[in-house]
Amino acid sequence: MTVLSAIRKHVLATFATGGYKKLDGWRLQLFIGIGCAMSLYQIWSVLYGKLDPMNQMAVHLAFILFLTFYMYEFSIKVVPHTIHLMFDRVCMALSAGCGVYYMMHAERLSTRIIGVDQLSTLDAVFGTLFVLLCIEAARRTIGVTIIGVAVVFIAYALFGHLLPGIWYHREMAFLEVLDQLAFSYNGLWGSPIAVAASFVFMFVLFGCFLQRSGASQFFFELSLALAGRTRGGAAKIAIIASAFTGMISGSPTANVVTTGAFTIPMSKKVGYSPRFAAAIEACASTGGSLLPPVMGSSAFLMAAVTNMPYSMIAIAAILPAILFYFSLFCMVHFEAIRLDLPRADAKDIPRLMDVLKKGWFYFIPLIILIVFLLRGMSPSRTGIYGIIAIVVVSWMSKTTKMNFRSIIQALADGARSAIPISTACGVAGLVIAGIMSTGLGGKLNSIILSLTAGHLFPSLLLIMMMCIILGMGMPVAAAYVLTAMLAAPTLIELGVSVMAAHLFIVYFSIISAITPPVAVAAFAAAGIANEKPNRVGWEAVRLGIVSFIIPFIFVFQPALLMEGTVLETIIVTGATAGVIMVLGYLFTFGIPATSRLLLGKRVKEG
Repeated sequence: MTVLSAIRKHVLATFATGGYKKLDGWRLQLFIGIGCAMSLYQIWSVLYGKLDPMNQMAVHLAFILFLTFYMYEFSIKVVPHTIHLMFDRVCMALSAGCGVYYMMHAERLSTRIIGVDQLSTLDAVFGTLFVLLCIEAARRTIGVTIIGVAVVFIAYALFGHLLPGIWYHREMAFLEVLDQLAFSYNGLWGSPIAVAASFVFMFVLFGCFLQRSGASQFFFELSLALAGRTRGGAAKIAIIASAFTGMISGSPTANVVTTGAFTIPMSKKVGYSPRFAAAIEACASTGGSLLPPVMGSSAFLMAAVTNMPYSMIAIAAILPAILFYFSLFCMVHFEAIRLDLPRADAKDIPRLMDVLKKGWFYFIPLIILIVFLLRGMSPSRTGIYGIIAIVVVSWMSKTTKMNFRSIIQALADGARSAIPISTACGVAGLVIAGIMSTGLGGKLNSIILSLTAGHLFPSLLLIMMMCIILGMGMPVAAAYVLTAMLAAPTLIELGVSVMAAHLFIVYFSIISAITPPVAVAAFAAAGIANEKPNRVGWEAVRLGIVSFIIPFIFVFQPALLMEGTVLETIIVTGATAGVIMVLGYLFTFGIPATSRLLLGKRVKEG
């Protein structure tokens, strides 16, 4: 039994997520150099490069894989032995080799007919290596959940002909499956990696430049000036600061770590419990992925999947995002009243005009983003122009001026931040290949409709659970793509508009970051607050309860997405705001107090 336990422990440790390696000296400088080279390549490919899409994506993925094996350990729970270091070096060499091979044969690979033209022996070798390297890189950066999903779908493509009934599909040889996985635009080079290698990377880079320029400190001080004088202002500061940061970074966990280090201790200091302080930060940071103009990577993927202009998606998402943050403000305000928290001392709060005078120019890059996106410019070019604007406006103050060193650091930061997104998107492409090549998407559509008897509301509940479960184990982008491929056609067939169907999936893919048992944003906030992660997760669900309701509202009332008349939009928005206030009071003071309030009776709470 002891031997079996030891083997089990070692296996689990071996397949645990990899942690960051300790890079210093020349190793760190080499990483910065390679990361900088990747970012410059991405900028060049958007502005001047006229590469074949597969060529551009292959070079991007080769860079990502090389940096992953350079930066991430084999496993965070396994001491890196010599054999692991050697394995990493072999993987780096193979990653570079795959990129070079695809680049040298780009024209032939992009013009060949999938399933008709035979793969050469070297094609099969490098295609298989690209798939395996992508799977291993995703395991190190994200974990085994998404890998398990990918392996199941690849196995289904290979062995589904052995299954009975509705799950049966025609027999496919290994090379035929590999052709779909590594050489088609439905597989590794599908829409997920295409968006990650263009739109998403540029906005990740934009966020890194904004942070290096000192914008994060400005937005924090602005939040302090706007909400610091109100009752329970510390938590409201957390909401505003996280909204500003999150709408640019798009990563709930990164947002929690960035802003939560300041806002969670501040909220605890004024009287909020550690659980509440951590939960409100987790909710606010998660909401940043719902807030235009950037909305994280999922909105760009949605634009690619639906062929809708990104500007149309951003406009449709404005009111739901505002209502989400309005609900958080209500929850925080009611909690402050319940606890009878004092207002902050005015002398500790900076004047709004002083803050704006010191950093007003940080709004210029955001305005450029919004204007260019609304004018229909490519999101990739828009991101580059936003980056240029950040560098230029940073020179308006001696304390924030970006020099050559800080620009290099920002370029390297962009490459490092893109690693988990691109590895997840690569594996998501493998899953899509399994779905598309076997016709599984249509079968699942039939299965969902049969389980819910063709009724919309049960279908929405089922798809909501699917989004949340997938989102627990993988990034938002991957969870959205997989659920959109599997479930969006069902909603559209039931009469839901394309915009509402896909935004419904986007919302619940994002909300999974605060949903136990694997609430990544809540776990990150719990670590800062020294609180139990599950307690923070369930508190975050309570505080973010409205975020579970808003998607259902805009499915049944598309006017909330501005798909209706002005009067309809005003009525639906006002009614939703009223529901938010009642629910906020209910979940803060309880049902009896809320009932008395609705009956017009005065409520006294301690």
